[in-house]
Formats: sequence, C-alpha cells, structure tokens
Amino acid sequence: MAIAYDAPRRPAPKPRRKIPDSLIYEIMDGKPVYRKGYRDVLSGIKTVEEIMGASTLQSIIISHLMKVIFGFLDEDKYFVLTGESGVHLDHRNNLANDIAIYDQTVLTPAKISKKYSDVPPLLAIEIDIEADSEGMTENGYIYKKTRKLFYFGVHKIIWVLTDAQVVLIATPDRTETVDWNKDVEIMDGHTFNIGAYLVRKGITITEL
Repeated sequence: MAIAYDAPRRPAPKPRRKIPDSLIYEIMDGKPVYRKGYRDVLSGIKTVEEIMGASTLQSIIISHLMKVIFGFLDEDKYFVLTGESGVHLDHRNNLANDIAIYDQTVLTPAKISKKYSDVPPLLAIEIDIEADSEGMTENGYIYKKTRKLFYFGVHKIIWVLTDAQVVLIATPDRTETVDWNKDVEIMDGHTFNIGAYLVRKGITITEL
C-alpha cells in the first residue's frame, strides 16, 4: 500500500519590519526616501533624535546664510523658511528644503497653513544630503531632487556639501560646482563665502 507523505513546506517569509514614519525624510515618485542613518536606528545603534539633528558645522553654516539673506532681503516682498521646510510638488512627491526663499506674491497669505507649501520657492538652499540615497548615488540623488524642483518652478538651487567643501549652484540652464572658498551669489548680486566665513571665525575643517 502506497503511503502518502506531505511535501516539505517552505518556511513562511518573515514579515518586513515596518519602518516608522519618523524616519521618512521625503517622498519621491511615490516611494519613501529615508533619513541618512535610518538603518542604525532600526538596528538600535542610534536613536531617531541622533540622526535628525544637524551637526554644529551644518548649523553654523545655516545660521550664517540666514544672516546674509536677512541682511539684504526685503521682508515685505519675500518669506524665508527654514527647518526642513516641506514642499508638496504633487501626490507622489513631497520634498524638504533647508532654506527656501519665497516671493510673497506666490506664497500668499491664503497659502500659509499647517500643510506643506504647494507653490515653488524662488530659491532653495541645501546643506549636505540628509537622505539615504539607497538605490542611487549621492550625486544621482542631488540631480534628481534638483530636476524635480526645477520642474516645479524653482529658479535656483544651491547645495553646500561639507565633506567635499564645495558649493553646487544650479539653474535650469546651468550647473556649476565651485570650491567653497569662492564667492557664491545668492540673488541680486549678493554673495556668501563659506570658506572665508569659517576662517574669520577660526574654524578649521579637516578635508576628508
């Protein structure tokens, strides 16, 4: 008499651990872009707070840029937003800017709410890459985000990259990368120079 045996069963796949929303930095093309260091949080090496905070160098650069901007900007014509200001491009794309300058004729009082901005800033400034560029290079992430912001209507995007000690200046017509010891125009002929500012403050950054 034949004896029937059950075929061996494959072990059930383990469910993927749900990644908390607090680790999502942006949404691109309908997919979450996680914060740099999120894997360390999932493995218990770091806390969420540890990967969300800016370094002292990043904070000093942002503070300096804000001082430069407020030194020439007409506050009756422009808004300056900071603190990872959210930008809602469409239902598949929510991005963040470290500093965003808005024309008040575009970001009108009626557009101010508890939601992300759904109108483009005139100019965006990014200090380093805060996203985990999983699936692409860091340069790929920079260019993809820059391109999306241009399609949305941003006129100019400036990236300050502290590891490489360079500044990338992008407009729809041209992209240029310069040493951060050179003067870089923000708008209307007004410039900043990260290297000169750090020297003036006695701050030495070892090049990696």
